[in-house]
Amino acid sequence: MVKNYNGFLQKVLFLLFVVFSHQTFYAQCAGDDASLTVCDIPDPANQSINLFSLIGSANSGGTWNDDDSSGGLNATSGVLNAHAIRQSGIYRYTYTVSGAAGCTDNSATVTVTIGGYAGKPSPTATVCSEDSPFNLFQAFDSAYLSPHSNGQWHNDTTNQNISGSVINVKDLEGTYQFTYTMPAIGTCPSPPPSTVFITVFQAPKAGDAQRLTLCASNGLSAYTNYDLFSLISGQDPGGTWVDNSNTGELNFKGDHEINIEKIYNSFGSNEYSFSYRVNSTNPICPNKQATVVIRLEEKLDFTGAVVEVNSDICESEITTANYTVTITRGATNIPNGSYYVRYSVSGPRAATETVLSNFNNGVLTFPLRPDFFQQVGVFKVNILDIYAFNSRRACQNIINNLSDDLIIYPNPDLEGAVLTSEPTCQNKDAIVHLSNAIKLADGDYNIIYNVTGANTAFSQVARITVTGGNADFIVPDQLNSRSGTSVIRITAITHIESQCVSGADVAGNIIINPLPNFSALTMQIASVCFGRPVQVTISGFQALTDVTLSYQLSGQNTSPVQTIDLNPVNGIASFVIPSALLPNSGSSAITITNYKNNTTGCDIDVTGKTGSFILHPIPTAPAAANQSFCKADEATVLDLQPQGVQYKWYISETAATPLPDNYLLKSEDYFVKETSPAGCVSEASKITVTINDVPAPVLIADGQNFCGLDNPTILNLSNNTNSPSTVVWYDAAVNGNVLPSSTPLSDRTTYYGFDFSNTENCISYENLAVTVSLIDCNSQEYAFFVPDGFSPNGDGINDTFIIPDIDFLYPDYTIEIFNRYGNGMYKGHKNKPGWDGMNYEQSGLSGGIAPNGVYFYVLNFNKNNKPPQQGRIYLNR
Repeated sequence: MVKNYNGFLQKVLFLLFVVFSHQTFYAQCAGDDASLTVCDIPDPANQSINLFSLIGSANSGGTWNDDDSSGGLNATSGVLNAHAIRQSGIYRYTYTVSGAAGCTDNSATVTVTIGGYAGKPSPTATVCSEDSPFNLFQAFDSAYLSPHSNGQWHNDTTNQNISGSVINVKDLEGTYQFTYTMPAIGTCPSPPPSTVFITVFQAPKAGDAQRLTLCASNGLSAYTNYDLFSLISGQDPGGTWVDNSNTGELNFKGDHEINIEKIYNSFGSNEYSFSYRVNSTNPICPNKQATVVIRLEEKLDFTGAVVEVNSDICESEITTANYTVTITRGATNIPNGSYYVRYSVSGPRAATETVLSNFNNGVLTFPLRPDFFQQVGVFKVNILDIYAFNSRRACQNIINNLSDDLIIYPNPDLEGAVLTSEPTCQNKDAIVHLSNAIKLADGDYNIIYNVTGANTAFSQVARITVTGGNADFIVPDQLNSRSGTSVIRITAITHIESQCVSGADVAGNIIINPLPNFSALTMQIASVCFGRPVQVTISGFQALTDVTLSYQLSGQNTSPVQTIDLNPVNGIASFVIPSALLPNSGSSAITITNYKNNTTGCDIDVTGKTGSFILHPIPTAPAAANQSFCKADEATVLDLQPQGVQYKWYISETAATPLPDNYLLKSEDYFVKETSPAGCVSEASKITVTINDVPAPVLIADGQNFCGLDNPTILNLSNNTNSPSTVVWYDAAVNGNVLPSSTPLSDRTTYYGFDFSNTENCISYENLAVTVSLIDCNSQEYAFFVPDGFSPNGDGINDTFIIPDIDFLYPDYTIEIFNRYGNGMYKGHKNKPGWDGMNYEQSGLSGGIAPNGVYFYVLNFNKNNKPPQQGRIYLNR
C-alpha cells in the first residue's frame, strides 16, 4: 500500500515539474538550471527530492552546495529533505563540476520554493506559571511535523499580534487562545492557520530566600531566638520549615524560631540551611520550597604567623629570577583549604593584588610576578588580608603585621678602594685596612686575597664588615713568618648575606718587623722568709731599653699571667713580685711566658726561662695560754710555757729584745714568738700572767701564850689564828721545814705561819712569826686529848679517829671533818664518835676511801659557851 502511494506521488511530482518548471536545454557539463515548488510540506515524498534528476544531463562526480543554508540538502547525494527546512521561503542549490574538458558552463543551480506549514496543535496545552516564559510552539503535537517558524502568532484573547513565539505566563491563570498563521510563498497559498489553547496554572510561592552570614567569634547572644521568616519574602502562607542540617532546632510543625548560638556551640562554624515548603494546589505545578542559608564563620587568627619571600637575589639575576611567598601559620590552627590572599608590594612598581592559593598543614605558598622587581633595592611584601575561598567575610580576621622584605642586592664593587696596613711582627697577625670602598653597601663580605714578597700565600679567605666604605681584616700570623715587606692583593669579593660575587684588584703593602731574641735572658732570685719582698733580677736584654715581660708563678704559689714594664740598663733590670701573688710559703718558680720589644711592639712567647725560689714559712704564733703563779714561788721567764730555745718572750708585741730568763714575773702581759731554723719569726702570742698571793695569818690576842702544863702543840698555835684550818707552820721563814700539828711547842721558839688558799692553791708570800711563851697556869677547863692522826689500815690499832672521853666531858658535842679543799668528809657526835677514814658523801662528794693526807676538823663543844675548836689531823693508812 505504501509502495503504490509512493509511485503515484512520484508521477504527480513529475507532472508538476513539467508544468511549472522552465528548463533551457544546453549541453552543459553540470547540467541545466532548474526550479521546483513544494507546497504540500507534510507529504512524506518531500523528504527525498532528488535534485540531480532536475538538472538534466550532467557529468557525475561534481559537488552540491546549499547556497542559502536551508539545512535540508545532503551535499553528497544531492537529495533534498524539505521536512528538515524550518522556515518557508525560496532556496538555491548549486551543482558544480570541476576539471571537465570542453565544458562551456561547469555549474547548474536548482531554485526550490518551500510553501508555508502552520503545524498541528495539541488537543490541550497546560503550563505552570513558574515555567514563564512559555514558547507557544510547545503547544503543537510533537507526533506530527513541526510548523515552520517564520509565521505570525496572534493573541486571540487580547486581539493582538505577538512578536515572536514566547509569552509571559507568570502572572496568568486560566485558558488562553492563540492562532498561528503562515504567509503565502510564491504560488503556494497561505496554509490553514493553527489555533492552540493554553491553560495556565498558578505555581505556589515559597518566597525569595536570603542568606544570613555571622561572625561567631564576635558573639551570638543576639541570635538565641531567631525567626527564620526574617530571611524570606513574598511567600505563600501555610508552608512549613524543614531543618536540612539536622540541628534539632525545629521541634514541631509550624516552628520557625531557632537558637543560632546553640547551633554554633553544638556544631561549630559551617553553613546551615532551612527550607520553607509550600505544596501545589494543582497537578501541573510542583511543590515549591525556598532555602535560607545561615553561615557561621570564625575569625582566623594569624598572630605569630611568618611570611617568607623567596628569595633574595643579586643584581645580575634580575632577568631570570622567580619569586614565591610562603605564609606559615602561628599558634592558632588554620584549616586546610583554598584562601584568597590580598597583598601589596612596595617599590617603583608598587601594586596590590589578590591571589587564590591553598593552606596545607598550616602553610600557604603563592607566586609573585617578577615584573615587580626590576632593580636593586628592598621591596616589602605586605599581607593585607587572608580569607577562605567560601568565606562571606563576616569576620575581620586578625592579620597584624605580616610582611617580609625581598632584597635585590647590588653586585659588590671594589672600584677605587685602597688597602693599607699597620706594621706587624714576625708570626703575628697583620691588621689590613680597606678604605674608600664607596661602592660597597654596609654589611659582611668574604674576600679572597694573595700574598707575595717577603711571604707568599694564595687564595686566602677573610671575612670583613664594611661600614661607610671602610673595613679591617686580619692576615694571620702564619702568613707573616718572615720579616720584610709583603704585598697583599684582593682578587674577589662575596657579599655574605646575598652571596653575590665580583672580581677585584686592590693591593697594598705589609711591613713585618723581627721578633726580640730571648735566648740570652737569665734570672736571679733570692729565697726569703714568707711575707718579705721577692726581687727578680734579669739580665741579657742586650741593647733594649724598653721591654714588657709576662710571667707566671707555679709551685706553691700559682698565678695567671702577669705583665710588667721594664727599662733595662746595660741589659739588666729588676722587679719585685707583688706580695698578693705569694700567699703560700714553700718552693715556687717564676716562668717568663712573653718578651716584648715596646719600641717595635713585637713580642714572642718564651719557653724554658724559669727561676726557682723558696718562701720560708713563718712559724705559726705559738699556742700559749694565760698563766698564774703564786707570789711565793718567785716565778721567772723560765717558768713560762711554752719553753724551748725556739721561743722568745717579749714585754710587748713590737719589742725587738727578748726578756732574760731570770726576769721576775709580774701580773702583766707577755708576748711569745717562735723563730724557725731559717730565721723566720712568727707572729706574737699574747698571754696574761697573774701573780696570786694570800694574806699572812693573824694571831689572836695573846695567842702566843700557852699553859705549859697543857702540853700545847702546833695545832694549839693554829687554833689561835684567824685561819686555824689552813695555816701551815714552818721552823724557818725561808727554806724551813713543815711542822706537823702534833709538834709540841717550845718556849721562846719562833714559829713561822703561812696561810694556804685552796682557791688559789697558793701559800702566802708573807708569814706570821710567833714566838711561843709557855707559862705556869692552873687550868679550870676539863682536860681532854685530841689525837693529831690515825691509821685506818685495818690492823686494829688506831683505826679510827676518836677524841677520848670527850663525850663525858661534852655530851652534846659535834665534830666535822673537811679535806684540804673545804669539802665535808664526816660529821660525828656522841652516838657516832669515830671516823674510819671513809667519805660519807658530805658536800656532794661521792662516797669512797679518803686518801692519805691532812684533814681539818671543827669541834663544837656546845657547852658553857665554849668556842669551837679547830685543828688538823693526819690520815696515814
